[in-house]
Amino acid sequence: MESKTFLDILPNNFRHEKYFFVQNNLIDIEKLSNLSDQEINEIQRKYSLCTLNNLKKIRAIAIFKKEIGISPPQAYLLLHCGISSIKSLSLSTPYELERKIGRLERSLRVKTETYTTFALLKEWIKKASQIYKSI
Repeated sequence: MESKTFLDILPNNFRHEKYFFVQNNLIDIEKLSNLSDQEINEIQRKYSLCTLNNLKKIRAIAIFKKEIGISPPQAYLLLHCGISSIKSLSLSTPYELERKIGRLERSLRVKTETYTTFALLKEWIKKASQIYKSI
């Protein structure tokens, strides 16, 4: 049984970015989370099928995974709810996140399978606050 890498878990709409990262041996979550804006711009110039938006989303998902331990599907859900950084997560409240996730699920008319509980949201915010304060 083959173990899945971080990139394998990402949705299909990231296929061009995943292809670029695999071809350039950038599959380590550490490398992806440490990409600078300049490096992201350079990737987008080299491989025009990669979109700037998707590259930044992948970096944000990698940061959430590495720093807080949030799974890629849960991190992707946070991005869809407007939470795209450790700072924005640390400034949120569990009630606010729960409301945003509920609103997203209602607008999509689908229940997400990310299993985010109120306690889990509080834990994420606590970790994000600790990280943000230490910066």
